[in-house]
Amino acid sequence: MSTRSFDWIAHHAQVRGDQIAHVDLATDRTFTWVEMNERTTRLAHALVNEFGIGEGDRVAVLANNNTNFFEVQFACWKLGAIFVPLNWRLAVPELEFIVGDCSPKAIIVDDDFIDAAEQLKASCNIAHIINWEGGSGEIADYEEAIASAGTDIAVHDSTHDTVLTIMYTSGTTGRPKGAQITQGMTFWNGVNCVEFYGLTSKMINLAFLPLFHTGGLNVFANPGFHFGGTTYVMRTFEPSEAIRLLSDKEIGISHFIGVPANFLFMSQAPEFETADFSNIEAACVGGSPTPVPLIKTWDDKGLPLQQAYGMTETSPLVLALKPEDCTTKIGAAGLPAMHCEVRVVNDDGSDAAVGETGELWVRGPNVTPGYWNRPDANESSFEDGFLKTGDATRVDEDGFFFVVDRWKDMYISGGENVYPAEVESVIYQMDGIGEVAIIGIPDDKWVEVGRAIVVPKEGAELDEASIINHCRENLARFKVPQSVVFIDEIPHNATGKVLKRELREHYGS
Repeated sequence: MSTRSFDWIAHHAQVRGDQIAHVDLATDRTFTWVEMNERTTRLAHALVNEFGIGEGDRVAVLANNNTNFFEVQFACWKLGAIFVPLNWRLAVPELEFIVGDCSPKAIIVDDDFIDAAEQLKASCNIAHIINWEGGSGEIADYEEAIASAGTDIAVHDSTHDTVLTIMYTSGTTGRPKGAQITQGMTFWNGVNCVEFYGLTSKMINLAFLPLFHTGGLNVFANPGFHFGGTTYVMRTFEPSEAIRLLSDKEIGISHFIGVPANFLFMSQAPEFETADFSNIEAACVGGSPTPVPLIKTWDDKGLPLQQAYGMTETSPLVLALKPEDCTTKIGAAGLPAMHCEVRVVNDDGSDAAVGETGELWVRGPNVTPGYWNRPDANESSFEDGFLKTGDATRVDEDGFFFVVDRWKDMYISGGENVYPAEVESVIYQMDGIGEVAIIGIPDDKWVEVGRAIVVPKEGAELDEASIINHCRENLARFKVPQSVVFIDEIPHNATGKVLKRELREHYGS
């Protein structure tokens, strides 16, 4: 009898078989490690024998949160295939570029995204659609495929260099980039999380961030699968229900992550005042800086919010705060993870001094080996093995890192990255646009939202509503600017670059 060193689910099926691996709250389904391993094995068998998926082939998922996400991921792991979670917030034209870039053989969906999947199948030549809520016609039934499949598969001989996942993150030019996530990155991220968040086989994680997002998938779900903990999955985030689950002593949630908006909405829910979070061991917040009043609100409830910094390309953890530092180092992104090398670099490539702002660079086994089909991005994004994050950062005298600004023009709305060039290119599709620039402005609900600064062509008849509606038809909701300002001229420097600093000064509030 042989064992596979890198098949986490098979390992836990043998070591802690009858313990709970994950729970799907929307469907009230619970799976032990033995059941999860059998389902992922059968799914892998079906992917090979029914859908022709082999080593290196891509399998996309476009669906709401569900424990099936993890089954697809680990079935791909068993086969050496590549899992591609798709952002369901994107419009079909945006998804077409991503799907066309990674060329999946199959796309797995739920009922909410059947129409989008059929459009993508036709435009991107996808061979198979599989619906995990039931099939009909040319759409395969996920559960039926698992039930009818065998368990005799040749498990792929994986290593830490094997690409497990491609996660797409928008580029500054508006063209998405597929970060290749290896099994080693997924492993080292779990290891890096241990000292800040105390992960063990007894951890119970609540996942409510979208599982297409590195936060939802990799903090703390995948680390939990490595250490043998349990993950409860919410289909979508709902503040009052999240508070109920976090306070339920019978469930005993110990770990969870959210973006600042999640914590804000929970703090505003009526249930928050009487909620008891004494069972929580680690509450991680990431995606964007957390407002100080919100940190204090949660600290008053006895739950320190552990700010963390990471990127899709870093699997994601790079920096994090220990619980005891959450209120003494307010505003800090934290200290470096153990298995992660970081630098703050000046324009000339030298290390910045204490208190001096430079660009954050990251190197280590948790960092992507590169982008899918993007040699140009690989060339510009790495130097001497370091990923250049594009984030302006300083280090204080105690070694704590503060991400103070972004070199790029990207802003973060509700925990999602928004790149102005992408929004600008959509607005330029409209007749009558002379010039447009997008800036992020402060927002009490979403931290930041977009504002379009527009110079109309002479004689053009444009209004705010028509521009916003055009964006709604062509962009994900979180990318749509919330306001439009019309001006006569956008400022440029001597080389023609838009001076967004000036725009923010005049129109950023």
